[in-house]
Amino acid sequence: MRGRLQLGLRFRPSSQRGATAAEYAILASLIAVVIIGAVAALGTAVNGLFNSVQIP
Repeated sequence: MRGRLQLGLRFRPSSQRGATAAEYAILASLIAVVIIGAVAALGTAVNGLFNSVQIP
C-alpha cells in the first residue's frame, strides 16, 4: 500500500500540486480567521470578567 501511495504522489502532474498547495493555503487562512475570532471573543469575555471582580 505504501508503494502505491508514494507512486501516486511521485507522478502527480505539477498542475495538481499547485492546486493542492492553493487549497492548503485557503484552508490554513480559514483556520487562522477562526482562531483570531475565537481569541478576540474570549479575550473580551475574560476582560469583562476581570473588570467585574471587586477587591474588598
